[in-house]
Formats: sequence, C-alpha cells, structure tokens
Amino acid sequence: MASNQLISILVLVVTLLVQGNYNNLVVEAQLTANFYSTSCPNLLSTVQSAVKSAVKSEARMGASIVRLFFHDCFVNGCDGSILLDDTSSFTGEQNANPNRNSARGFNVIDNIKSAVEKACPGVVSCADILAIAARDSVVVLGGPNWTVKVGRRDARTASQAAANSNIPAPTSSLSQLISSFSAVGLSTRDMVALSGAHTIGQARCTTFRTRIYNETNINAAFATTRQRTCPRATGSGDGNLAPLDVTTAASFDNNYFKNLMTQRGLLHSDQELFNGGSTDSIVRGYSKNPSSFSSDFTAAMIKMGDISPLTGSSGEIRKVCGRTN
Repeated sequence: MASNQLISILVLVVTLLVQGNYNNLVVEAQLTANFYSTSCPNLLSTVQSAVKSAVKSEARMGASIVRLFFHDCFVNGCDGSILLDDTSSFTGEQNANPNRNSARGFNVIDNIKSAVEKACPGVVSCADILAIAARDSVVVLGGPNWTVKVGRRDARTASQAAANSNIPAPTSSLSQLISSFSAVGLSTRDMVALSGAHTIGQARCTTFRTRIYNETNINAAFATTRQRTCPRATGSGDGNLAPLDVTTAASFDNNYFKNLMTQRGLLHSDQELFNGGSTDSIVRGYSKNPSSFSSDFTAAMIKMGDISPLTGSSGEIRKVCGRTN
C-alpha cells in the first residue's frame, strides 16, 4: 500500500514538472499573507500611508505603480528587477523600449523602502514592497482590495532584452496579447481583467499616434479630441499625455470597458479587446457587471504576483531598491 502511494506521488511530481506547474506548486507553499507578521508587523500600514500620500500628491502615480508591478512580473517574474539601475555588469530594464521615458514611481518605492528599512532593517524585499504598493494604489483610487501574498526576494540582476521581448506592446494584436499572457501562465480572461487597469493612468502620444490618425475602428469625435494634443508628425509632442480612460481617469472602475464598446480605446491593444474577436463577450460582461470585473481583476493580480518569485535562499533582500547589496 505504502509503495503504491509513493508511486502515485512520484507520478504526480513528474506530471507537474512536465506540465510546467512545479514552480506554481512551490509558490503556493512559500508565498503567504503573514510572511512578515512578526518580523515587520507595521509593514502594511507603512506602505499604505506612503502610497496614500503619493497618490494624493499626484493621482497618476497610482497607475504608475501598478504598471511598475506589471512590468516587473512579466520579466523573469516578480523579483524587483525593474527597480535596478544599470551597472557595469548588466543593462537593466528601465531603459528597455516599454519602460524608457514612461516607467515611473521609482522614487515612491525608494521612499517606502527607506521607511521600512528604519522599522525592519534587512527584512522586507523591494519586490514585496512593489506588490503591496500596487494593491494599495488600486484601493486608494477606489478599486477593489485583496490580500497580497508576500515572501519574495530580490533579483541580483536585470535583463533589458527580456523586457523588450516579454512586455506586451501597445501595438499588439489580440493574438499577441493572448500569447504574451499565456507565456507567463495567465489566461485570456486574466489578460482582459488586467487590461482593465487602464481605467487609471495616462499614455504618451507616441503610443497612440498611429491609432488616432490611421485606424478606422475608432470613434471620430474621440480621435479628433486626442489629435489636438498629439500632432501627426513624429517628434512633435511625443511626450504629451492623454488619459487611458477618457471618462474617469483617476477612478478605478469599469468605464474602461464601456469605452471599448464605443470604440474609444486609446491604445491599439486596448481596442483589440473589443473588435469582433474572442474577448468581446468578456469586455461586454465587465462593462455591465463591475463586481465581476473587480473579482476577476483581484484574482488575476494575485495570480500575476505568483509568477516565478525568488524565495528561500534565492536572490537577496536589497537595502536600496536601485542597486544590489
């Protein structure tokens, strides 16, 4: 009997390895909600206070921090690698195409890290601080709350090449979006729900210029409005900003999906979610049922936070988020 049980266990482990799920099994065992409950009991209140202050000063900062977390997790997992400055031994992710001149919020994470280090030196990773700050940013802007699993450690290196290849571009087609998210274990529904984070924040003219001048599946009045601050000529007004959600740019709600149904998605990749394809029904559902969106979004954020974290003795706990120890 015992030998049969052992054989069953071995078969299960082999199956998980073949299916690529072994890492997820480990994640479930090692990331926990109470990882710092005794080693840094004031962690959550410290992060929350700093995020509230930062978002109060600039509402856009909430979206920037959520984006940092997303761009961190999609490049070799949620390991804080996006926070690393370039060094002589590696070229980091901050100047990769998806991040150059657009990734921001590093100073907020640095400030939180400094405050946490004073309270609990050498205990909390920058990767975990970023994960918690992303959740708090959503909550501060009126979005749903969820329990953040922690216990991640920080990477000792970063990869600009991986950032260039792994982070979905604003020009992505629906099939490319589905493929990019699938590559890190996220479903099509996860992808649509996470795209809903575009209910907050702004985008640079360079990311939506082609859409507002060349694409036909766009509301004409919406395109005209956007053209006023985003000139057709490349190099003119490249950094000018426009809200990703034209209705309520500073509130986390489901208006992003309502906008897509009236062809007012700002980015090409946004409108791809509602353009006669397989995700139309998901967008339609979220536009009618905000609680469904909130539920799926929180589940997807937790799932994204589980992507290949460094745990145990891997990586390190950085003293300063921008450089290794």
